[in-house]
Amino acid sequence: MTRKFPYPLLHKQELVDSVNSLAASGTPFLTIIDYKAESGYVIRQDELDEQFIRFAIDRMTWSHPINNPIAEKINWQIQPVSLADYQPKFNYVVKQIRLGNSFLTNLTQPTEVQTNLSLPDLYELGSAKYKLWLNGMFTVLSPETFVRINGGIISSFPMKGTIDAAIPNAEELILNDQKERAEHATIVDLIRNDLSLVAEQVEVKRYRYIDKLHTNKGDLLQVSSEITGKLPEDYKNRLGDILFSLLPAGSISGAPKAKTLEIIKQAEGYERGFYTGICGWFDGENFDSAVMIRFVEQDGDNLIFKSGGGITAQSELTKEYEELIQKVYVPIY
Repeated sequence: MTRKFPYPLLHKQELVDSVNSLAASGTPFLTIIDYKAESGYVIRQDELDEQFIRFAIDRMTWSHPINNPIAEKINWQIQPVSLADYQPKFNYVVKQIRLGNSFLTNLTQPTEVQTNLSLPDLYELGSAKYKLWLNGMFTVLSPETFVRINGGIISSFPMKGTIDAAIPNAEELILNDQKERAEHATIVDLIRNDLSLVAEQVEVKRYRYIDKLHTNKGDLLQVSSEITGKLPEDYKNRLGDILFSLLPAGSISGAPKAKTLEIIKQAEGYERGFYTGICGWFDGENFDSAVMIRFVEQDGDNLIFKSGGGITAQSELTKEYEELIQKVYVPIY
């Protein structure tokens, strides 16, 4: 008989209080917070059970190899939203941007996936900076850091701008694309302002550098920046408050954040749930966390992959639609 998921779902203030208390006492824990920053889990290290949770964050890995048989050949068929259904959502977002209600809006959609891989298989086979599996719920294989705190320095690494690495001169194209440049600049400015709410001496350490991501469909180039700041000495006592001051993550919402969240709710027409929320590990001293993208969710007998991209006034319908589909991949190679 399968045991019920043993961890209680906490609401916002319970999450804040738990993170504050555990961090202040130097107790290692895992936290998982949904997109709306309304609910989630805080699980102490001594409560972790790999029957229900496996993760790899930074140098911390909580899992042993899964012994499930894995097919030699991976089947991966997708059924994304049609262009005809995507277009009115895109048009609504662009209209709101032209009305001045947003400068950048992250528009996402769910895609049904037919595959011979299970959620545990995806976790086991996937190669990603951040990995998380919750039994019967979802698997995350994320390349994107939310915030990292080391020695009182908080760092964020927003990712904006994706291109197929096989395209000739791909790096030059993505770095010189006017729409991508504007989108990235907007997010960097938003994250810098967010970090200024909780830290001092905030600065952009690196601007628009390239990472290569390996996937089951080929390599992608992803553009990122690094922004840092110095937290107050007593930050551990308020780690929960700090995290929730920064949520939802700017890179998967937009700017200005509050109004853009309203636009997203109206445009998308589905619930993101834990997709584009965050997961993080506190080791007793430092904290590392991911934005939960590259996200595959169990929905009854179906697997749903959620993906999207940033829309600006310069966005083109077909390019944004193609990017949404391009991101329906898992980093298996």
